[in-house]
Amino acid sequence: MFEKGIIVVGGGHGGSQAAASLRAEGYEGGLTLVTAEPDIPYQRPPLSKAFLKEADHNLLPLRPEAFYEKNDITLMLETEATGIDRQAQTLGLSDGSALPFDRLVLAPGSRARMPGIEGIDLDGVLALRNAKDARAIRDRLYAANDVVVVGGGFIGLEIAATARLLGKTVTVLEAAERLMGRVVAPEISAHFLALHRGWGSDIRLATPVGRIVGDSGHVVSVETAAGDPIPADLAIIGIGVIPNVELGKSAGLTIDNGILVDDVMATSVPEIFALGDCATFDHWSLGRRIRLESVQNAVDQAKCAARAILGKPEPFREVPWFWSDQGDVKLQMVGLPFNATRSVTRGAPDSGIFSVFHFDGDRLVAIDSVNRAADHMVGRRLLGASQSPSPESCADESFDLKSLIARPPRG
Repeated sequence: MFEKGIIVVGGGHGGSQAAASLRAEGYEGGLTLVTAEPDIPYQRPPLSKAFLKEADHNLLPLRPEAFYEKNDITLMLETEATGIDRQAQTLGLSDGSALPFDRLVLAPGSRARMPGIEGIDLDGVLALRNAKDARAIRDRLYAANDVVVVGGGFIGLEIAATARLLGKTVTVLEAAERLMGRVVAPEISAHFLALHRGWGSDIRLATPVGRIVGDSGHVVSVETAAGDPIPADLAIIGIGVIPNVELGKSAGLTIDNGILVDDVMATSVPEIFALGDCATFDHWSLGRRIRLESVQNAVDQAKCAARAILGKPEPFREVPWFWSDQGDVKLQMVGLPFNATRSVTRGAPDSGIFSVFHFDGDRLVAIDSVNRAADHMVGRRLLGASQSPSPESCADESFDLKSLIARPPRG
């Protein structure tokens, strides 16, 4: 079908899935996966949890190396993609060579956002995005006594919980008024604030960082914007990410907080597709452009792109879902609550097992669940079928939400 073949850039969940889906959908031509990392594509979520807790914990491959050999997928490890020549349809590589392509899939992910403050380059100041970062944090974590986490989002709180399990003194500095404020309900934020404080972490809200102080090149404390010093021999930065759009820019692709794609992951250049953390798209339900940072989104968009490349386009309509394991507590989210006008709680937060259902008018748009996997799974099916129980039904634990799944949508 394609004489030059297809190149996938990025060794994360999205890149590996794109290559696998192209073969599963029947593509038989040349297929190359280019990644700057030295490891074959691996599971990312454990890096902030199990990988840090256990010194001998190995990376978990997404697919065994034999999979790539069996499916004739060329893996180019430790190879950085440096630029795209649209006219020649070639991808420039860090070794100075260039690979020709008929179609190019960009899944380079994102990188940690680092604050422009004094001391950010000191030894012992780290962020987590890949296995190299996780190894560095793990090595330092075992030797550390005082850990300061800058940022109260998923990764920061997961690392904070892991550090407490290892007996470290942990302080979390969050500039906003609540934890995970961009993505979960206030009830969820309050619950996890109490959990982390109960585990022994010092959680400071509305506390931006002023600078990081060092001695002989190594971090010794983190100072708040108000000038309060906090001892630290390890500082973890977790204040969000920046999408890797540089390759897209080199090809003149449209950029809007990410590489802009249509509903089948095609960019402004028909031969080039983009997906995952680096891709911005018009959400079919929200009525605005968004960029999602999750394993599930990258995997689903990779499947969508593969089908489109092979002439079987289906508009991307997957319901997003996310999760975060903090200590022994599982937080699961499905849907997007950005347009929500009302929320109701199912279960008692004091019990540690509850969900918050978000509605836009009478339409269910998202669910946050704490240790309540059944609500999450039912919610995925309801949202996927555009079915909305009433807010009153969701708040009533005696009402069986599963009974709605077989019913036709209301209206």
